[in-house]
Amino acid sequence: MRTNKLNDLSEIIDTAMSGDSDSQRLKLKLESLKINPTEKINPPQIAWELENIKTEGFSTLGTLGNFSLIIGKAKSRKSFFINIAVSTAISTDLILNRFKGRLPTGQNEVLYFDTEQGKYHVQQALKRICQQVNISEPRNLHVYGLRSQQPRERLELIQYAIYNNNKIGFVVIDGIKDLVTSINDEAEATMIASKLLKWTEERNIHIVTVLHQNKSDNNARGHIGTELINKAETVLSVTKAETDNEISIVEPQQCRNREPEVFSFEINEDGLPIIAENFELRTETKKNKFDITDLEDHKKYQLLNEIYSKGNLFSYSELKIQFKLAYKSHFKKTIGINKIVELITDCKNKNWLVQEKPKAPYSKGEFKK
Repeated sequence: MRTNKLNDLSEIIDTAMSGDSDSQRLKLKLESLKINPTEKINPPQIAWELENIKTEGFSTLGTLGNFSLIIGKAKSRKSFFINIAVSTAISTDLILNRFKGRLPTGQNEVLYFDTEQGKYHVQQALKRICQQVNISEPRNLHVYGLRSQQPRERLELIQYAIYNNNKIGFVVIDGIKDLVTSINDEAEATMIASKLLKWTEERNIHIVTVLHQNKSDNNARGHIGTELINKAETVLSVTKAETDNEISIVEPQQCRNREPEVFSFEINEDGLPIIAENFELRTETKKNKFDITDLEDHKKYQLLNEIYSKGNLFSYSELKIQFKLAYKSHFKKTIGINKIVELITDCKNKNWLVQEKPKAPYSKGEFKK
């Protein structure tokens, strides 16, 4: 396989050096892509931005000619944040007193594609946007539900819509993974990233994409997640606040422009997203905060060794008490009951805690990683 690739590369190089029409075409194309240090290149047009509260001015969330990525776990309210994005893009007003759209007058139409929800729920999202901007039928917003289509058809429809309306400036693809058949296929991941780069540059638009995070960690799912993060102008994560599940926190993960401030939002009685006022964001982000699921196996078993140095059998309620004591002894910090239950469950699944019969006490099993 590698030999074939080398042969192909050699053939391309030979062709480029041969002086034929292909060589001339490549030469002209390369010249058109050359960057000159003296050429005046204007910065990209801002598509939407966020007004900072703690510091002065606005932070750019996206520009024309680039795409951004919104990541988050299931039910973190990513779609509600997308409502904010679309409302901002189609409006000339300051949305939620924080978000401002900057689309040019002749390029202020928005495409919104949903690949996951049925027609009813897509329409509910559309109605929220209409209510947010106080316009019953925004003429510059076009919403499509693509759940019934195959991945290739979704891709073709999106591309057709982008290239057949010169007034488009902002595009949302809620469910970018549904444009491929496998999120772990490297070729498909590269293809999607290349499409986004091509569409945004050739049409001078901004595209917002949405992708789930892994259940086990905070990474975007699959090869497609890795590829999009590497190419995106802005990556924002949406997570539920640990201290209040009614509040979602939006944090910058990667930005080419000035990082926006971390902010939070909640859902009001009308079902609309609003800024969560007077909510003190946690000072320690989740990625820096210790999580029991991050504890190495041998350290979990060390806790068991300490517990069973005090006896051979323990009931479930006794185990919870002993785990609490052992954890504090080892790590010099307390652990909540929910985390203790997770820890015990994990040890049971690994057969480190053995129960002869239901309701019987637990003995210590052999360590097997």
